[in-house]
Amino acid sequence: MNNDKEKIDWERLQKALSVEVQYGFQNIQGKQYIFNDFLSLSLSEAPIILKGYQNQFQEISNKFVSYPEMTREERQKLLEKTKYFLEKMQYISEGVKPEKTIKKEIIQPEEKTQERLKQGSVTPQKYSDKLDVEQPLTEVKDISKRNSDRLATLGLYTVRELLYYYPRDHIDYARQVNIRDLEPGETVTIIGKVQRFNCFSSPKNKKLTILELTLTDATGKIKISRFFAGPRFSNKGWQMQQKKIYPVGATVAVSGLVKENKYGKNLDNPEIEVLDSEGGQIESMKVGRLVPVYPLTDGVGADVVRRAIFTVLPTAEQLSDTLPEGLLNQYQLIDLKK
Repeated sequence: MNNDKEKIDWERLQKALSVEVQYGFQNIQGKQYIFNDFLSLSLSEAPIILKGYQNQFQEISNKFVSYPEMTREERQKLLEKTKYFLEKMQYISEGVKPEKTIKKEIIQPEEKTQERLKQGSVTPQKYSDKLDVEQPLTEVKDISKRNSDRLATLGLYTVRELLYYYPRDHIDYARQVNIRDLEPGETVTIIGKVQRFNCFSSPKNKKLTILELTLTDATGKIKISRFFAGPRFSNKGWQMQQKKIYPVGATVAVSGLVKENKYGKNLDNPEIEVLDSEGGQIESMKVGRLVPVYPLTDGVGADVVRRAIFTVLPTAEQLSDTLPEGLLNQYQLIDLKK
């Protein structure tokens, strides 16, 4: 896909948004690209006439990279934002407001998906803005139908059951160190600048993609590698997008277990987050934090459980501690709500 273009096919992009809405935000596969890859690539660079809006184009493009990990509500909001952005850009570049609009489809997608809902391809969910500890997870709007089904395989059906699903261990990513102070066996977070970027598919296994970052700080240099399994990641468009996410000179925070081999020290299965600056705030649920480790089963990822618990955590205020206050004070125990 050539991004060095004079104009954008606005109608094609709006149609892609409309079709994605009709299919219930499932990240559908097109003839050439998966939906989020198509939008990410199409919006990665502004057309010549809109070069002044490059940052806005890049921001939305980057968000579509994370589209597969978003909840249904997050996907819906992103599509609504993108729809209005495209209409604005088309109006600026052509001076003509688009006749076609998908506003109603974005805000009320269920009206366009009733037939598919009846056929069972998408199961409707009733959401409530007010969370209650006895509420079924299928009614929590920030937990998708797919994820509520996954949680059910762990025996978790209600908010209360999720709150009482305790971690079996914790990984400490909160300790930040300099590159030269890395010690094998320690779990740490480092912050550095990207000196070199490389992303490629393994010559021996085309379904394995390797992302490599060479990072530097005031004390040293280290190569960080992440592995992605699956044909989607071998797509050149996806790999090019990673280069835009981790440009040379960008500041990133990386967390992981320090290991050492004949090539030197590295971080095993690292978590990476791009920061605005060296003092930027880390927003990730894993990087730079104490991360809970939960009992899992096949098909249920750790992030699914962590995000779900984070979503319902405010309802812990509704729980009642069964231990008397005097006993809590005597043994210096933490209140259940905390």
